[in-house]
Amino acid sequence: MRRLGRVVAVVLVLVAALALWKRDEISRLMAVNSLFAEDRIVGNFSHMDRLFLTRALSRGEGPVSPLPKGPEAVLPPEVAEWIVARNVTALVVLKDGQIVHESYHLGTGPEDLRISWSVAKSFLSALFGIVLAEGHIDSLDDPVVKYAPELAGSAYDGATVRHILTMSSGVAFNEDYLDFWSDINRMGRVLALGQSMDGFAAGLTERAAEPGSRWHYVSIDTHVLGMIIRGATGEDIPELLERHILGPLGMEVAPYYLTDGYGVSFVLGGLNVTTRDYARFGQMIAQGGIWQGRQIVPRDWVEASTVPTAPGGAGYGYQWWIAEGAGPGEVNAQGIYGQYIWIDRARNIVIAVNAADRGFEEPGVAAGNIALFRRIAEGL
Repeated sequence: MRRLGRVVAVVLVLVAALALWKRDEISRLMAVNSLFAEDRIVGNFSHMDRLFLTRALSRGEGPVSPLPKGPEAVLPPEVAEWIVARNVTALVVLKDGQIVHESYHLGTGPEDLRISWSVAKSFLSALFGIVLAEGHIDSLDDPVVKYAPELAGSAYDGATVRHILTMSSGVAFNEDYLDFWSDINRMGRVLALGQSMDGFAAGLTERAAEPGSRWHYVSIDTHVLGMIIRGATGEDIPELLERHILGPLGMEVAPYYLTDGYGVSFVLGGLNVTTRDYARFGQMIAQGGIWQGRQIVPRDWVEASTVPTAPGGAGYGYQWWIAEGAGPGEVNAQGIYGQYIWIDRARNIVIAVNAADRGFEEPGVAAGNIALFRRIAEGL
């Protein structure tokens, strides 16, 4: 019994030592498991830097660009009900580059750096357009492995850059956020445990379809787009984004990225930005890539990336959504749990939304959000 007691004591000491050694990883893993809990989701979405590894980004040394106040808009009466029903935390509406509505809810405020989720994909699309114009990418029909050779032998071997941009890589990937064992949730645990996102992408070996044959929304495709940009330029995404987009935009608050354990930015959904700065980015796109008289994103890339080009009429461009029934110039960036940058270029209207909507996947919710944005625009 005395010997058994000593063995148990040694085991307990080893377990305690392991827990201490891995306390940060365990803490982040627990954060992932409670990230979307009803009593935590709003606070978590404003403070992701408390839960994950991060990399601070520079907004540059220039002045904050003006985002003037315009006449206060009279919004449709159903907006107030929608804010409550969809757990909206921030709503900023621009008309002709002026703020005509701005409101914050559920204890959030204008200085909160709100998680973008997949809205970040559209930021990366804009950056890709700049990199393409600079000549770092020879052709959209180049193979992925030309710029990301570490993906040789993976399910991405045989896909092209265009396939990645349009989410038609053919890679088998389960994006069900409610399935604990889905690929998207396994990826979340890779991020939380400080493992390699590049390694996760390279470890995907199964295909659901031939590259280019069908559209299938696969978030890890956007990470691969980041790998392509890094391979083509020899620079990290934060450095490129700071120089080409964040600095020229004159953002109010320096944003940050979530990262994996190797310092690689979580480009498919880990950008954290204020709602007004999301609106600034949207207004730049609405103006054909121009901001304060400067062409930031090439106009031809803005045009090419914001029209539906994915196979099968999916309503998806190059990391941008074009909703069913969209009018000329209507496009949106969209993230889980209710994040939006909705743009109506014809009316010069931008609507930036942050939310903590646990019911975002319910039937009709996304279409209802777009319909409401259209009603807001029609009344301005």
